[in-house]
Amino acid sequence: MPGSIRDRVAILGMGCTRFGERWDASAADLLVDSAYKAFEDAGIGPEEIQAAWLGTTTGSTGMVLSEPLRLPYLPITRCENACATASDAFRNACYAVAAGIYDMVLAIGVDKFKDSGISGLGDGGSPGPSHAMVAESTPPRQFAMLATTYFNRYGLSYEEGKHMIGRVSWKSHQNGVRNKNAHFQQPVDLDTIINAPMVAWPLGLYDCCGVSDGSAAAIITTPEIAKARKKDPVFVKALQIAMAPRDGNFNTNFDFLHVEATVRAAERAYEEAGIKNPREEISMAEVHDCFSITEAVTMEDLRFSPRGKVRDDIENGFFDLDGKLPVQVDGGLKCFGHPIGASGLRMLYEMYLQLQGRADELLNPGYPSRQLPNPKLGLTHNLGGSPDGCAIFVGIVGLEGA
Repeated sequence: MPGSIRDRVAILGMGCTRFGERWDASAADLLVDSAYKAFEDAGIGPEEIQAAWLGTTTGSTGMVLSEPLRLPYLPITRCENACATASDAFRNACYAVAAGIYDMVLAIGVDKFKDSGISGLGDGGSPGPSHAMVAESTPPRQFAMLATTYFNRYGLSYEEGKHMIGRVSWKSHQNGVRNKNAHFQQPVDLDTIINAPMVAWPLGLYDCCGVSDGSAAAIITTPEIAKARKKDPVFVKALQIAMAPRDGNFNTNFDFLHVEATVRAAERAYEEAGIKNPREEISMAEVHDCFSITEAVTMEDLRFSPRGKVRDDIENGFFDLDGKLPVQVDGGLKCFGHPIGASGLRMLYEMYLQLQGRADELLNPGYPSRQLPNPKLGLTHNLGGSPDGCAIFVGIVGLEGA
């Protein structure tokens, strides 16, 4: 494919902090923690880094990274693209290596919300009058419309629909409890999830992801360097971003049953990676489960489930850890947490560990293995914004030859 990134760059090392209410650490502490874990994993020192891309929703320059890591005069680009921020930092770092400008770079993301004095996500932070027509509402309301519309279109009763999205959250808790870096590390039974206090009907408390502090990092290099230094580097197969036209609130054709930008980005990613049947060829996925209904709808947008049939796959365990296509293997946004500037790289970190057979390095003691058997390709997906207007990232990574 012309212009394809497929197998032109490799991940040499990665690191990730524990996510959660990190009152014990500043943003600088978190950056140093994830970066030096990535350096150690890659077998390099910071002096080998030639450039860096920082994903964060805070700060205004690359000095947010250069100061704590003591990287003066290094070219550092600060990226922000809503919830796709970390993935976009990774994407830009990969393209710089693929272009031959650098051969050893750092992509890193961080956010720290729990010391900010507020909790939860904002309303988008509109700066004032604009040409765009933007509905004033909260994220739970925006995504609840996916649920109410989906239930109505496919004839699900409240009880049937609520059980479907409740099982999405139940699965994430089952996976997250096995991960010692996750924000939430306790199982929650399905009845508790279904009967939790309502946030935006029909989304209850456990249908909403946590807002967290955390950082994740990746060292990106050429395939030649990666293979010379490590026996099992992970290769980038596809990187795609799509921007929605933000027309959902005034276009009568917008159906609130799918996110077209996800469909478009996924199709381009599959073409780039040479994937014909994602339901059969993708080994595992981390998707943007900001709300449980988002994960359910995304399964159809990614062609993991047929249109209108995701309920069958959810209820039958198709996406469970022991299912045919495990999703949210580390607990997802729901349980691992969601520091916006780091989440995309956290997703990639799980794919990286699983592909190398190392996921049990983060296993919580006393729980069964979370390592999947022989995964070949992992997909990550971010949705930054709301269903009616968003930035979408879809990336695919895998082993050599996959």
